[in-house]
Amino acid sequence: MPILTSVRPVIELAFDPITQVGDLNVRLQTIALAVVILVALLVAARIARRTPVDIGRSPDDIVAPTDPAEDDEPNHLRRDDLLYIVVASLPGAVVFGRLGYWLLHVDYYAANPGAIVDIGQGGFQLSLAVIGGVLSASVVASLLGAPVGRWLHAAIVPLLFAIAGGKLAMALGGDGQGLPWDGALATAYTGPGPWLSLAPEVPSHPSQVYEALATVVVIATLLAMLAGGAFRRRTGGVFLLGLAMWAVARLFVAFTWRDPLVLGPLRMDQVLSVGIALVALVLLTVQVLRVRSGEAVWVRGDGEADRPANASTARPRVDGEPDWPDPTTRPRI
Repeated sequence: MPILTSVRPVIELAFDPITQVGDLNVRLQTIALAVVILVALLVAARIARRTPVDIGRSPDDIVAPTDPAEDDEPNHLRRDDLLYIVVASLPGAVVFGRLGYWLLHVDYYAANPGAIVDIGQGGFQLSLAVIGGVLSASVVASLLGAPVGRWLHAAIVPLLFAIAGGKLAMALGGDGQGLPWDGALATAYTGPGPWLSLAPEVPSHPSQVYEALATVVVIATLLAMLAGGAFRRRTGGVFLLGLAMWAVARLFVAFTWRDPLVLGPLRMDQVLSVGIALVALVLLTVQVLRVRSGEAVWVRGDGEADRPANASTARPRVDGEPDWPDPTTRPRI
């Protein structure tokens, strides 16, 4: 168990970051991260169960089913789609995360270009990994006929929870320490380790904890807005807002990081955070303007605007065209 002491105005941590699981030696950080991911998936499944998905009805008239007997004709996101969407997010997260890591270490990879494809060397950059994961997952969700906007609406809180929990898990491995600092909240790892930050015994900003707490604040803000009736159309606007808020929080926390400056007072990760926040806010603004102008009420996963309930959504079949099944009739896992 962690042992905390405060002989100095610094939080000193001395514990073994590796534990025995059967015949394996496993880092506490890895175990904590696995638990965080499991809980995030359960939360996502719970939110999906409570997110209505009626097509062709006014969002103001949609309510989630309360009678379990109604589950034969469910009015909610398909939880089996969640499995496909999560798996589909991995390729995009790996490719974009690796691209972000290349941007963080341009000089090294310019001298060793082949190393960028060796994912066993180095790591991944988080914010671009999130963007890549969202993009590849959205593509697969569209192919499944799932409503992308509603899945984004359902995904933002579990995603931010996973990020916050993952950042806290880093503290169990001495990973993510910031700039040296001798303040009252500074942390120093004095145990034998092995730790994942350089010079872990030097009192430093607990940057990983800062970002976890900042992300929790973003989650609380979004939940308060949703409870107040915001984003009732569930078109993914809350995802864009949450992404922008997280990027801004990450921007400020990164001032305590050890990364080199690349643009004035900004580090490369901060430059990426600025870009992500601006793009997310622009997309959110465009969406709000479209809704207010009546150009779009809310959008289905296939990109078509929803039609009135009494309108036919069937496309005329062309002679000789394969009779593709309706994605909504797929059997449930």
